[in-house]
Amino acid sequence: MNTTKSLDQPTGNPATVVGQIIAWLESVSYDTLIATPARIFIAATFWLSGRTKVDGLLSINQSAFFLFENEYALPVIPSRLAAHLATYAEHLFPLLLIVGFASRLSASALLLMTLVIQVFVYPDAWRTHLLWASALAFLVFRGPGALSVDHFLRRRYENRKARGVR
Repeated sequence: MNTTKSLDQPTGNPATVVGQIIAWLESVSYDTLIATPARIFIAATFWLSGRTKVDGLLSINQSAFFLFENEYALPVIPSRLAAHLATYAEHLFPLLLIVGFASRLSASALLLMTLVIQVFVYPDAWRTHLLWASALAFLVFRGPGALSVDHFLRRRYENRKARGVR
């Protein structure tokens, strides 16, 4: 009869239970816990902002033009062009982030947008912008995680490359 306990079986000892919990937490990939929620959080934030600027699907409303001309008043770009670029960016890049396609490009674009908002529009809202920038920087540097089209395409490319297929 074997009297040794498997490391996989809890012993009831609090130190062992804590150790097993820590080992399990460390085995969960970062993307499951961080990248996917970060993509959803950022996508929702920018998507909802974009929806306030349109009537219907993508018809920019007059209040958006008013805001870009009078409140946002970017010094480096005409207000009408800024309204169009921001509105389309706030619709396109969140959709790409949700499915995880061109995620680093999308996160980079939204990070740039966040920096513009911070510097030129609402400099006192740095706490909010720092939160956005942190999530976006994570996605730029670490990628969208395994639950993404980018991950699927990368794996497919790596498998084809390993087999010598172009």
